[in-house]
Amino acid sequence: MSEPHGIVTIDTGYQRAAFCAAYLVVEAGRAAFIDSGTSRSVPQLLAALDARGVAREAVDVVILTHVHLDHAGGAGGLMRELPNASLVVHPRGAPHMIDPARLSASARAVYGDDEFERSYGALIPVPAERVIAAGDGHGVELAGRTLACVHTPGHALHHLSVWDARARSWFSGDVFGISYRELDTARGAFVIPTSSPVQFDPDAMKASVRRMLAEAPARVYLTHFGGVGDCQRLGTDLIAQVDAMVALARPLAQAPDRQARLVEGLEALYVERARRHGVKDAAQVIPALLGMDIELNAQGLAVWLDRQLASAQSA
Repeated sequence: MSEPHGIVTIDTGYQRAAFCAAYLVVEAGRAAFIDSGTSRSVPQLLAALDARGVAREAVDVVILTHVHLDHAGGAGGLMRELPNASLVVHPRGAPHMIDPARLSASARAVYGDDEFERSYGALIPVPAERVIAAGDGHGVELAGRTLACVHTPGHALHHLSVWDARARSWFSGDVFGISYRELDTARGAFVIPTSSPVQFDPDAMKASVRRMLAEAPARVYLTHFGGVGDCQRLGTDLIAQVDAMVALARPLAQAPDRQARLVEGLEALYVERARRHGVKDAAQVIPALLGMDIELNAQGLAVWLDRQLASAQSA
């Protein structure tokens, strides 16, 4: 399979096939990982190295887009296998990689111990001396190829995206939305924003998308899932959808059945957009494929609404 610009998409195996990706970038025999998946994903990432004849000692860096566990839960385990690598992460995320106890406790509280172990496995600390807190624009050199870490809040305050000027591509984590290949049509990829809890900020997300589009990218590599082209169309669509989601949510700020109505409204929004995009049987396909994402997006909107209410009351 062709791997343009040495970029390898790795299915981390989280939840289902073609749901969650990490990326390997190979340049002149040196390598970088972007995101790690969960602790359960480490064998897949190491297998990608082995398949390309890249020694573990030749991996210079692991860059995390943010520390949500489907992106970063495996970072400590992966770093144990990569003796020369540094871990690059947003300054807000660095403490959680050095001491992941709070991440582990909060996730266990949400999912329960059994589901946590099944989905995520152990969170292993990364030695502080191996962690680099990346300021906005921090450059990582990979055999003369610069990977720029750009702060892109909106999905999370501690989110960064990686600009690869050589490939004219972004590695976007979650800020450029989610796009599953099952929803591709003759019109191309179908994308929706991800506002999952707890730090969704619609204005910041739109600003981050615009910042990414300003580079005129050829491709964006999403965690969920894979590389997409036609970036200007997708980014413009994401901005419009963020506005539509906010317009849906505001009237429901104090509704007693707010969560259910947010879920219902988001499902209707995405079904209609999918129909216009040419997705066959959209009314059945969208809830089946995006059900978990819709629930999380509704939760993210609810947390944002509560922040808005609290801010208005304190003004």
